[in-house]
Amino acid sequence: MTETAREIIESYRGRPLRIMEVCGTHTHEIFRLGIRKILPEKITLISGPGCPVCVTPAGFIDEAVFLALEKKVLLCTFGDLIRVPGTQKSLAKAREEGGEIRTVYSPLDALETAEKNPGKNVVFLSVGFETTVPGTCLAVRKALERKITNFSILGANKTMPNAYAALKGSADAFLYPGHVSVITGTKIYEELREQGVSGVVAGFTAEEILSSLAAIVRLSGKKEPFFLNCYPRVVTREGNPAAMALIREVMQPCDARWRGLGVIPGSGLELREKYISFDARKRFSVPEMTGEGNKGCQCGRVLKGEIKPCECPLFGKACTPLKPVGACMVSNEGACSAFYQYGEN
Repeated sequence: MTETAREIIESYRGRPLRIMEVCGTHTHEIFRLGIRKILPEKITLISGPGCPVCVTPAGFIDEAVFLALEKKVLLCTFGDLIRVPGTQKSLAKAREEGGEIRTVYSPLDALETAEKNPGKNVVFLSVGFETTVPGTCLAVRKALERKITNFSILGANKTMPNAYAALKGSADAFLYPGHVSVITGTKIYEELREQGVSGVVAGFTAEEILSSLAAIVRLSGKKEPFFLNCYPRVVTREGNPAAMALIREVMQPCDARWRGLGVIPGSGLELREKYISFDARKRFSVPEMTGEGNKGCQCGRVLKGEIKPCECPLFGKACTPLKPVGACMVSNEGACSAFYQYGEN
């Protein structure tokens, strides 16, 4: 009789195996489905830096606060970002102090806001990975085509491949994010395998997650780098060529600062020269802000897989979802919010 994925996982007695689930949605689904409870002692799941709000550094929040309060722009942002602490204050605090900050559901909503408010400068806070970047690129291209000059973006977009390489020693294998992989395709993971990085692409149902973990268990026994697409019904090798072409047209790679990981070369995206007039940093002469979060917050170590959220001294005490100190407790995809919600300790 063929072993089920659960049986493969539960019967594992090999060397200690550290698996990093990169995607915040995976983190929450693994908790919700009770998958952590069936893992044998030798298998450890680590929550990685796949939450875009979590890896956005304090300096970006400081820049946004500067634009809202000093430059009096109308900021448009996704909801999770509003409560993320900056060095001195969050966007929620800036709003209390008179900053005009609106929640939108897409970059095109922000562009529409600019069209309807020609007397205001509208800035969209563009964070996220390859999944959401095409939407920002489309909004910028439409702004150029329609000659909408009161629209710009403050960018903190990131790409995952170089982050995997930077985290190579943090885990034995990665549970690659299905959402991002739909856009990028799987060729990048084949290239990472050649660099000694192992992992599988996982879906989000119980069966898909268990099958992906079982695949890692089986393939780890070969003691050589591996890659497997365990989400083939959605993810292909080619990904979404049109979306990737749009990204390449509007943006180009740049170095990027990640919360907890520092600057990772080539892991960010910035506007190309053709679209540079839509860069809010240049348009409003935003000074360089490196930013600094609460020194007691251990989000950086959580994102690198060095500690569990519950090992941070602030977790569940000074830092809760109602009064978050760190970004990982703010975001609905954050590891700290997952550990708090599901009571992991």
